[in-house]
Amino acid sequence: MKLPVSQSSTMKPLENVHIKNTSNGRPREQLNLPIHGARKKFIEEISKVDSAIVIGETASGKTTQIPQFILEEGICKGGIIGCTQPRRVAAITIAQRVSKEHGSELGTDIGYCVRFEDCTSSSTKIKYMTDGMLLREAIGDKLLTKYSCIILDEAHERTIQTDVLFGIVKQAQKQRNKSHNKLKLIVMSATMDVDHFSTYFNKAPVLYIEGRLHAIKLKYTTEPHKDYYGTALSTIFQLHKTEPEQDDILVFLTGQEEIESLSQTIKEISTTMSTSLPKLYICPLFATLPHYQQLKAFKQTPKGHRKVVLATNIAETSVTIKGIKFVIDPGRVKAKTFHPSSGLDVLARQWISQAQAWQRAGRAGRERPGVVYRLYTEDEFDRLRQNAIPEIQRSNVSNIILQLMAIGIDDVQNFDFIDPPKEKAINVAFQELQILGAIKEKETGGYMLSELGKKLAIFPLEPKLAKALVASVDHHCVEEMISLIAMLSVESVLYTPQAKRSEACAARRKFTASEGDFAMLLNIYRGFKQNKGSKSWCFENYINLRNMNTVMDIRKQLRDLCLKAKIVVTSSHRDITALRRSAAAGLFINAAELHPDGSYRAIDSNQTVYIHPSSCLFQSKPAYVVFRELVHTTKCYMRDLCVVDPDWLYESAHDYFQKKLKGHK
Repeated sequence: MKLPVSQSSTMKPLENVHIKNTSNGRPREQLNLPIHGARKKFIEEISKVDSAIVIGETASGKTTQIPQFILEEGICKGGIIGCTQPRRVAAITIAQRVSKEHGSELGTDIGYCVRFEDCTSSSTKIKYMTDGMLLREAIGDKLLTKYSCIILDEAHERTIQTDVLFGIVKQAQKQRNKSHNKLKLIVMSATMDVDHFSTYFNKAPVLYIEGRLHAIKLKYTTEPHKDYYGTALSTIFQLHKTEPEQDDILVFLTGQEEIESLSQTIKEISTTMSTSLPKLYICPLFATLPHYQQLKAFKQTPKGHRKVVLATNIAETSVTIKGIKFVIDPGRVKAKTFHPSSGLDVLARQWISQAQAWQRAGRAGRERPGVVYRLYTEDEFDRLRQNAIPEIQRSNVSNIILQLMAIGIDDVQNFDFIDPPKEKAINVAFQELQILGAIKEKETGGYMLSELGKKLAIFPLEPKLAKALVASVDHHCVEEMISLIAMLSVESVLYTPQAKRSEACAARRKFTASEGDFAMLLNIYRGFKQNKGSKSWCFENYINLRNMNTVMDIRKQLRDLCLKAKIVVTSSHRDITALRRSAAAGLFINAAELHPDGSYRAIDSNQTVYIHPSSCLFQSKPAYVVFRELVHTTKCYMRDLCVVDPDWLYESAHDYFQKKLKGHK
């Protein structure tokens, strides 16, 4: 592998201000962050402007320190300083750290707000939150009047919610800056297309915070490697044989299957190695891994061991893993792309962007100097996209359109998106919302929210699930539906380790149901509740305890939202039919019919679809099902299924199915 030239910026100068680090190395941990040496100059520059783009290198301290600077200097008085994060975990952990630094109890001066969890109070001055939560606040207050400063962090990730927030906050700022109640806006990242962002935010100045916490060396391969998995494996052992014991390794992989496979291979090879070498301490890190196992990656490495963390892109941003000196980056990620014409989410491995590569590299220099092994050539890096395709251009946007209309923005096609969704995606979303009855045509042209649409917008759910929840009122099973939706709202409550796959499947059989996955999930919820959230029960049944606790929190919030919407929370008790009928009423667009050849056809698109192997209906052939989503991997699979009666589908949307029948003839 060869050492590359040092990183060079391809950013064109705008009204840029380079803020140098002149830190005097004061003893407190946060004062040793590079950004503290730039505090005085930063405050001076930020005080002059309404909007700014801040580029601060990974580990410079921008996320934790800038909100505190603004608070302590009294720059934005009379309102909350809000800081958004793309990920729930980041919002919570950053708020915890800042409250500790600030010397206050979490939830008082410093708090956080994430989906289904609010840890703030009337005295909160700095509020960390997911971008989706700030977007929901805009439904009730589109000028975001309680905030004096909004910081949009990790802007390079370009989640749907962040992209929509750009437009909402920009519009709110324009309106408020006509009065005395001004709004300051700061957009932050370690790396982004600054020309594009600065132009969008009315030629906002770009502030560069210089100085990485620790130096990083980059090494590329001298020739392309198609087998990145094998190359990663050989790089791990090359480092293991030659580097000191205390130098830990972080490897980026695309998913659980790759991580578990590589973990097993490393363990097998390590048994044949010299006993003079330190033992390998393998730590997987992916979203569905139980929390207590995720924590292994963040703990101090045991003496006489070398830690090897095998992670998905969950470790790309906002986390510090103790002991990491080496990062191995194969340059791949698994991502979903929504195809509006087929309604398919295609899940596939693809190359990362240059911005993602720099984020990954930043994991190596957070505690000490590090080395990054990029398992691709420098030419391959140069050919990568500078930034990932924004999520809004590869996702179903029906929920975003519903939220925008709830805020009062009916002319969605002309909304000020930084990068608008494709016209086809917008048209498909409008069509879906109209079929669901969430919107209706105006006499003057265009669309407006229906009374049903206003109800659906109350819930932070995709419109189909929100419709199923509203439909559960008529079938007297609101309790069961909010339990099901809570179960569907987490990554997965099932944990299936590769080494114990047969044991996990055997333990899970007691929950399976002939009515499908929805009934199975409800059985798991009831078992968890009956056993009072027992950790040992979860362990015995291969259930993710942390995700189940999240389910309970989500369920409580959904119940509160129902009460706020004056929905009577009824129960069907053990009558699963009521739940299935409600599911049919909300998910009828996602219906599939069994054909004589044993395959299924999605009624909406008439395409051939299959039951996913993870479904409890995998070996069954029910005549009609509804599904939560379609995902294309090796085939077009239906995930999270519920057996339904065709009569229920016709009852739910008679006109829609009449048209489909005519269209398929």
